[in-house]
Amino acid sequence: MIEEGLKRPSAVMATTILAAGQRFRGLLPTRVDLRGMAASPRRDLVAGLTVAIVALPLALAFGISSGLGAGAGLVTAIVAGVLAAFFGGSNLQVSGPTGAMTVVLVPIITHYGADAVLVVGLLAGLFLVLLGWAGAGRTMRYIPLPVVEGFTIGIAVIIALQQVPAALGVLATAEGVLPTALAALGPWLGAPDWTAPAIAVAVAGAMLIAARLRPGLPVSFVAVGIVTAAVAWLDLPVGTIGAIPAGLPLPTIPNLQGIDLGRLVLPAVAVAALASFESLLSATVADGMRVGERHNSDRELFGQGVANLVVPFFGGVPATAAIARTAVNVRSGARSRMAAITHSLVLLVVVLVASGLVARIPLAALAGVLIATAVQMVQVSSVRALLRSTRGDAVVLILTAAATIAVDLVTAVILGLIVAGAFALQQVARSAHLDEMPLDPGNHADEESSLLDEHIVAFRLDGALFFGAAHAFLLELAEVSDVRVVVLRLSRVATLDATGASVLRDTIRRLEGRGVTVLLSGARAEHRGVFEGLGVFASLSDRRHIFDATPAAIDHARVHVARRLHEEDVAAAQLAG
Repeated sequence: MIEEGLKRPSAVMATTILAAGQRFRGLLPTRVDLRGMAASPRRDLVAGLTVAIVALPLALAFGISSGLGAGAGLVTAIVAGVLAAFFGGSNLQVSGPTGAMTVVLVPIITHYGADAVLVVGLLAGLFLVLLGWAGAGRTMRYIPLPVVEGFTIGIAVIIALQQVPAALGVLATAEGVLPTALAALGPWLGAPDWTAPAIAVAVAGAMLIAARLRPGLPVSFVAVGIVTAAVAWLDLPVGTIGAIPAGLPLPTIPNLQGIDLGRLVLPAVAVAALASFESLLSATVADGMRVGERHNSDRELFGQGVANLVVPFFGGVPATAAIARTAVNVRSGARSRMAAITHSLVLLVVVLVASGLVARIPLAALAGVLIATAVQMVQVSSVRALLRSTRGDAVVLILTAAATIAVDLVTAVILGLIVAGAFALQQVARSAHLDEMPLDPGNHADEESSLLDEHIVAFRLDGALFFGAAHAFLLELAEVSDVRVVVLRLSRVATLDATGASVLRDTIRRLEGRGVTVLLSGARAEHRGVFEGLGVFASLSDRRHIFDATPAAIDHARVHVARRLHEEDVAAAQLAG
């Protein structure tokens, strides 16, 4: 009996260790991932080269903005780019230094020193690995859209303010980004020199104009190259990047002497939270740009954790996925992780053979790159739609943006989530009511159950469609298969916010991207403003696919299916003939 009692804890421990090991193995790359990397080598090589051209000036600029120098930015793009792509959960993601991360790092360097950033990166990497192992990736889907947009606006403002000294060609330091910008403005006004501002404006202007006319061109690389050549030819007195390592530095252990690890835990939590938030948001954006693509959120956190555990040993800054570079990767035709790995290898070649040329890039030119990047981060149409959708969405957006600028990113996100949750609960409470109503003679449940034989399916959305429930709806509806038409009945949607409308819009686009026609019926009058503002109606392939009542929508669906089947029969007959 005693022996059995002793064996039980051992058996439980063995089972726990086995389960933990299986969970860890589930986060590692699979054979499918490796085969996919060899499926489209030409497309991935071209996409990787294109992303590298875009990433080079950004990596240099973000490295300088972080306070560790341009070399640290390049090392991060190279090392983290390879590791996050190989171990991450997205086939299309590109990782490296980002503007949002530099916003978090600057205060850490100011208060604790440059070596502390490397330690923070190690701790953040460990936290991210544990989050991925614990399955925390799925919780990130509950962040409301107004929080994301407010967070992005705040980061964009901070990035732009950080570039003021370099754009003016002066040195200035103060506590906080706004005081630093004002401290740089005073000396420049006393003795204005227009060389650096002209360079920054030229680079930023070229990027913003090209983004409207030819968004696929790597204009930042071209503009920085032209400005660098002009400065060297005219021998203009402007500050440059300076010497960078001609290759990857040898790995070294970060110096822990004199560093209080306890004081760095909270900054590391902030870095890990930002890395997980930005990486999963970027992966979601990538999924939306490619039909049939879906990332593994837990593996993505694990991959970012591995990258951040290794980067500090090479002197790099904490990394995360980059939405802009990921979007360029997808638009350039990337098919697998090999594109992101190629981007890092191209940057390594640049470091090995062209470090002397890179060292001559003017700081004002990189300031222009980041100013243009900050402007492009803010989607004016999306912000305008959120401000007009509901009072709660507008308050959350403005509050999150203000807190990001005035306090810090993590506090801003937590505050935005709390306020968004309060408004959501208030909406749900207001929608709860008890009315005495006659039985609904228009209940079409029996008819709907027989529609599957006609390749038609009808869904009725009941209750609240807001940020907490919207993603579950998306996941369920996106799995619809073997149908030609989906009818979404919206008459019983009691509560709607911007995130719910945005998810509904993305669901419609995903279904229609797979060739499924979507019809809407019964949208309430009070919700039409949100649907219009967030582009739900515009996402339909035909504006005539909006109906006041479900019977009319089902009749149209039958006609639509019959027409498509006839067209397919005609096409098959022509091929047979």
